[in-house]
Amino acid sequence: MKAETLAQELRDAARLVARVADGRSLSDEGIEAPRAALLDLTHGTLRRYGRVQAIVRELSRRGEPDAGVQALLWCSLYALDSGRYADYTVVDQAVRACGLMERWNAKGYVNGLLRSYLRERDSLEARLRDDPQAHYQHPAWWIDAVRAAFPQSWEEVLAAGNDHPPMALRVNRRKAGAEEYAARLAAAGIGAKRLGDGALLLERPLPVERVPGFAQGEVSVQDAGAQRAARCMDLGAGQRVLDACAAPGGKSAHILESADVSLTALDIDAGRCAKVASNLERLGLSASVQAADCACPESWWDGVPYERILADVPCSSSGVARRHPDLKWLRRASDVPAFAARQAAILDALWRVLAAGGKLLYVTCSVFPQENEELVEAFVTRAAGARRQPLADGQPAQWLPGPEHDGFYYALIQKA
Repeated sequence: MKAETLAQELRDAARLVARVADGRSLSDEGIEAPRAALLDLTHGTLRRYGRVQAIVRELSRRGEPDAGVQALLWCSLYALDSGRYADYTVVDQAVRACGLMERWNAKGYVNGLLRSYLRERDSLEARLRDDPQAHYQHPAWWIDAVRAAFPQSWEEVLAAGNDHPPMALRVNRRKAGAEEYAARLAAAGIGAKRLGDGALLLERPLPVERVPGFAQGEVSVQDAGAQRAARCMDLGAGQRVLDACAAPGGKSAHILESADVSLTALDIDAGRCAKVASNLERLGLSASVQAADCACPESWWDGVPYERILADVPCSSSGVARRHPDLKWLRRASDVPAFAARQAAILDALWRVLAAGGKLLYVTCSVFPQENEELVEAFVTRAAGARRQPLADGQPAQWLPGPEHDGFYYALIQKA
């Protein structure tokens, strides 16, 4: 990117970040950032949101600036820390961005604060270490919850939440073999390593249009942690299977790639159901896709029990926060018990449609025990005939986010 265009990117990034600060998600219509430089500025700033907020508070000599100028400063501080631009370029382009934002009176203030940061950077670092939100880049309540749940590894969990996410592929075994496909990647100069029996972890993320065979349905992008689902469901030919919260369809597709089953895929949102159908079509797979609330079986169930159910329930998404860096700042502590109540209602409803002897796989992309182990243990205690079963891959129920995969929780429950 040319230095002279940085002012435009800072302006646009500031607009997006300001809207997140006002409570809106980047995924809201009209907010998704399309350009690579803009994505970097927006996501990078939000990954360091606690830090850049604290720096502006520390260095503001005349009170808080308005929301737009604050957001511009946050983005400019990230740009300075990123090492992608010369310091003088960032300061100059941030001042120019004030003009593009019609905040002419803020030019001197923005120039002065950014130059103060460059002068005081070392002393600021020492002060920021005493501010947990600035140091760990997560809201205080989130830090407390992770520390209580994982006293031995809480700092690693938080650090992973600030990192760039890994990119893993799932080979469609109906069209290609994993070893054969790995060889194709190597021939194309794309570095990857095998994880377990299916996932391929790319050395560096790349656009899907550059993934060999993606358009032809030979491979999908799916986190290695998410690929546990099909392997842990004990699938068999001819089974009647329900994916109760299916969108965007990655786990539905993996089920159909793994076994010849009759699959019903539900999602409460009709637009998201269209994405499920589109993903299955690309892969050459078919299922009954329905827009319905899985917690209300009377509106969609035909009365025939399912032998396997995947309940990948709505959750806080705390295990995948690095993929959505605005999420951790939009979530509130009160959201976690609200999700847990919804999850419990879904489990109770799906238990009614599970066949005797059938198995239900409960899944979240969360690291909070209130949505995971605590909720499952409470359900098994109250539900007649519910018994926990070991997971087929021999791995623990909770996977924490790390360099190779996101954070997921799995529990397999059988109906006696």
